[in-house]
This record gives sequence, structure tokens and C-alpha cells, in this order.
Amino acid sequence: MATSSCDWPSLNALARHRLMLCPVVDDDFGTMTTLDSAAGMAQSAGRRRMSGAVKVMLHSAFAAFLQGSRPRSIEHVLSGVAQLLPLLDVIPNATIFIKDSDARYVLANRTLVQRCGLRQMQSLLGKTSAEVFPAQLGPGYTEQDRRVLQAGVVLEDQLELHLYGSHEPGWCLTHKWPLYNDVGQIIGLAGISVDLQSASDTHPAYQRLAVVDEYIRVHFHRRIRLVELTRIAGISVAQLERYCKRVFQLTPRQMIQKVRLEHAHRLLLHSELPITEVALQCGYTDHSAFTRQFKSSTGFTPRQYRQTSA
Repeated sequence: MATSSCDWPSLNALARHRLMLCPVVDDDFGTMTTLDSAAGMAQSAGRRRMSGAVKVMLHSAFAAFLQGSRPRSIEHVLSGVAQLLPLLDVIPNATIFIKDSDARYVLANRTLVQRCGLRQMQSLLGKTSAEVFPAQLGPGYTEQDRRVLQAGVVLEDQLELHLYGSHEPGWCLTHKWPLYNDVGQIIGLAGISVDLQSASDTHPAYQRLAVVDEYIRVHFHRRIRLVELTRIAGISVAQLERYCKRVFQLTPRQMIQKVRLEHAHRLLLHSELPITEVALQCGYTDHSAFTRQFKSSTGFTPRQYRQTSA
């Protein structure tokens, strides 16, 4: 296995780096909005809209591509996508890639190349995620790739840890689709991992959802029902689902999952609690369910993660 050229910090940074979904809002203090700050808010909102639009466009483009006429080989796939690479290269908050049937990169956008500490895409080609990403993440990505390649599994909105531009771990939503040739054989996969952005505080429902987010952070250690969250927000289940996706880019269940896994990271890194106790403190009454969820997010079981980070 090739060694990674990524400048990867200790996973203790996970405990120091607080992954907050939204900023703290204090309505007890008035604020003066200047023209400059208003312009900055407008630019920030514009970037969020652009980011969301790009994500939808890419998702639709890939889906349409995968449902269209099937190519004869992975080379034919690349010939059809190559002209889009300059467009994919200017997207800073998403890693976009295509891999062959052995889970080796055959195409990657600039963001992915840079996050692996490389300068040219050619240095990434022919390698698996396990060969280029840190040991705490790479093998999990490759295992996930093999599920797509061997079983034809389609992954959508998979919440998982990823490598941010700062070389610190952060959350992303990953999508992966198998690529089929003209005789129905899987010849590779296409994927997009979109960084989880900060909450959109310009949305009209933001204040209500900020209360929901805080409620989750206080009560994540026990079962949280959707009816509790809708009562707090004063909206229906359908509205809660829709607004959470718009403001936080996550479903309510994913918000709960994210907070629980963040706490699990801290306990695994900074305590010697048994795994069963970690699971209970993170709101999982079923130890096996906790292990499955944790492995889905990190690629490791809780025990493996603790040992790898020791």
C-alpha cells in the first residue's frame, strides 16, 4: 500500500475542532447592519444558493448520465465526462470522482486532488482511496467502494467523515453510483462528496430550527422522536424535513446521528469507557446498531477506531 502524502493531523483534532451545524444566535443584543455587512450577508447567501444549485445540477447530471445509454467500457465513460472536467475543477466544496472496477481512481476533480496533498490528477490515477487517504479514513472509503462495485449498491446522502481543505476531518454527504456497460456488467463507479456547509441563517425558518438543533444537542443521549421536534418548531413533519434540508442540508434524523457520532468520537478518544457504555451515552440502546452506524460513518468499528487513534 502506498503511503499517503496528506498532511494529516492527529484525530485528537476531532475533539478540539467543534463541528457546529449553526452559529450561536443571541436575540437579546441589537446589531447595526451597515452596507458592507449587508453586502457580505448577500454574498454569503448567494454562495449558499450557488452551492446548492451546483449540487443539484451535478446530482441530476450524473443521474441522467447513469440512466442513459450504457458505455462499452470505462474508457468510453471517461471520454464522455472529460469535457466537463474544467467545470468540475472549479467547485471548491465537493470532491468528484470516477473509479474503475478495482476501485482505482480514473478521474478526479481538483478539489479531491488537492485534499490528498497532490498537485496533479495524474499522481492520483490508478490508486485506491486506501492508498491516498489517511489510515483512519482511506480503508473505509475503499470498503464502501467495493460494496458499490460488487453488489451494485447505490449510496445517496451518506453522512460521513471526510478530509476538508484545511486537512482536518469534517462532515460531508456522499453519493455513489455503479457504472454499467452495455451488457449489464459493473465497470466502475461515479461519486460526489459534498462538504456540509454552515447553516443558512437567512432562511425564514432558521430561528425555529436553531431551537430544534439545540434541543437535539441537549437530549441526543436518549431517543428523540420527530413529534418532539415538530412540537418545538411549531411545524409539521413534512415542513420540518424540508426546512432542515434547506437550512442544515440534513434530515432531522441525520442531525441526531451527527451529534451522537461527534460525542462518540470524543468518548472513544478521551475516555476508557467500554464500547457498550459509549453506545448508551450516545443514545444507542442497541450496541450492534451503534457499531453499524459508526462504521458506516468512519469505515471502522468503534473498537478499531479507538485502536487506530491510540
